[in-house]
Amino acid sequence: VQLQASGGGLAQAGGSLRLSCAYSGRTLTTYGVGWFRQAPGKEREFVAGITSAGSDTKYADSMKGRFTISRDNAKNTVYLQMNSLKPEDTAVYYCALSVYAFVTSDSYRYRYWGQGTQVTVSS
Repeated sequence: VQLQASGGGLAQAGGSLRLSCAYSGRTLTTYGVGWFRQAPGKEREFVAGITSAGSDTKYADSMKGRFTISRDNAKNTVYLQMNSLKPEDTAVYYCALSVYAFVTSDSYRYRYWGQGTQVTVSS
């Protein structure tokens, strides 16, 4: 199983970025996918998650209304649309594949992790 995150970069506060997570492997469409982030000197935190079928999503409180997670199983890709970016959103963003079909914010339920993509938001 491989996960490849992309789409990070530099954005101004109030701007937008869209992250993509391309995954490969058998039967991946039966598992939930999540996005996590880790800022320098801080612990990794949950950002958003989506069920295997894309029917349910979950967001961290600080991302609600600004971030949208979606998936296209035909393309084996999960997206994270990030709007109204803030400097505190600066972090390395990771996508991860859980071992469950339901959505969860528990990082220990995610078995496979991508390499991360850097998001930097300037004020």
